[in-house]
Amino acid sequence: MVTTTERKSCDPACPFMKNGCYADAGPLALHWDKVSRGERGTDLDGLCDAIESQPEDSLWRMNQAGDLPGEGRKIDRKALNRIVSSNAGKCGFTYTHKTMALKSNREAVKSANEKGFTVNLSANDLADADKLSDLEIGPVCVVLPSDASENTATPHGRKVVVCPATLPLRTPVSCSTCGLCQIRDRAIVGFPAHGTSKKKASLVASK
Repeated sequence: MVTTTERKSCDPACPFMKNGCYADAGPLALHWDKVSRGERGTDLDGLCDAIESQPEDSLWRMNQAGDLPGEGRKIDRKALNRIVSSNAGKCGFTYTHKTMALKSNREAVKSANEKGFTVNLSANDLADADKLSDLEIGPVCVVLPSDASENTATPHGRKVVVCPATLPLRTPVSCSTCGLCQIRDRAIVGFPAHGTSKKKASLVASK
């Protein structure tokens, strides 16, 4: 199962907003727009019902586009807690670009991870990945330049593993078969910039 959340859930300070976001083009962008207009998707009750209906230990991804519940920069803790509770016995994971400068956001992410729903902190570049890792509230992912194909390290020496789904492996890998991003105690996962605006994303990731 994969979900999509409306555009207003994104933090307006995200440097990829209208500037290299992979979800801003193609069929996903069209779907995202319809979800944002209320033409597709469901409410929180429907989402939680869908999560609870998943088989035990099933891997599912929240937000192929969009962010954690809550408009703009602040996480809706009450809504997130409901999602976390619905995920009991399941293996859900997601990513957030919402600011961690807010104490309430840090507490919400830490709590979700401690209760088994994996929330990856999305870093803009390798230096940012170090800053987010220092918070010790959840696993970290980072955007890499589009031509990145080998594992690397942050300025502070933390290992960064390139997302297996982006590599030319003999046996193709996808989010539904990988599960790396659902693991909380692991190395930083790096995503080479991709999509029609990958050049813009690469510039952000290269800073």
